[in-house]
Amino acid sequence: MSDGFLVHILEGIRLLLSFDAEVWDIIGVSFTVSSQALLLALPGAILLGFLLAVTRFPGRWLLISLFQTLQAVPTVVVGLLVYLLLYRQGPLGELRWLFTQPAMIMAQFMLAFPLLVSLSYGTFASADWRAWETARTLGASVSRAFWVLCHELKAPLLVAVISAFSRVITEVGASMLVGGNIAQVTRNIPTAIALETSKGAFAQAIALGTVLLLLALFLNFAVGTLRHRHDRLARG
Repeated sequence: MSDGFLVHILEGIRLLLSFDAEVWDIIGVSFTVSSQALLLALPGAILLGFLLAVTRFPGRWLLISLFQTLQAVPTVVVGLLVYLLLYRQGPLGELRWLFTQPAMIMAQFMLAFPLLVSLSYGTFASADWRAWETARTLGASVSRAFWVLCHELKAPLLVAVISAFSRVITEVGASMLVGGNIAQVTRNIPTAIALETSKGAFAQAIALGTVLLLLALFLNFAVGTLRHRHDRLARG
């Protein structure tokens, strides 16, 4: 390992541990934008996944296939779509959201929503419905029975939430296009890493990359733990 490489790593760690204002501002933008996008997408996506699992109507499988296909849409394509909607001559140009955090939230919402719908649909479609039937037999309303079912399926639903959060907080294409990578406004972890690496400023890129690495390890550990717990409960 060369001395220069080691210096960059140590400097990156120092930036994190010293709570460097610029680094932590970038981290704050990432978590703020991604958390808001996820919270906006979550209720409607979970409900739609439930409805797709319990109802039958013409075109249902086409809709399910559409959401499953949208999971794989490249983030830069979603960014382009949002850009065309928000630029000055676009249908939503009057909002003046382009190169702001709301534009990034909109793009990340569009990335998270189909993933949440598909994963929640799979969860409900393979669920043990005895909790739902028991709740309805005891006189619970549809909304109350739905809440009971979600509680019983909390482990796989949390896996879906974690997967969606992982997708949006690490994406770079959409954020770069609609956010503009503006310092202290729309610069998030992935766009900052791309910028700093292109400039040869590796210390900050390493610091931010370390945050993403630790986040990935934590999320993977959480997903594995939840799946193991769910499988153990399913086996009784």
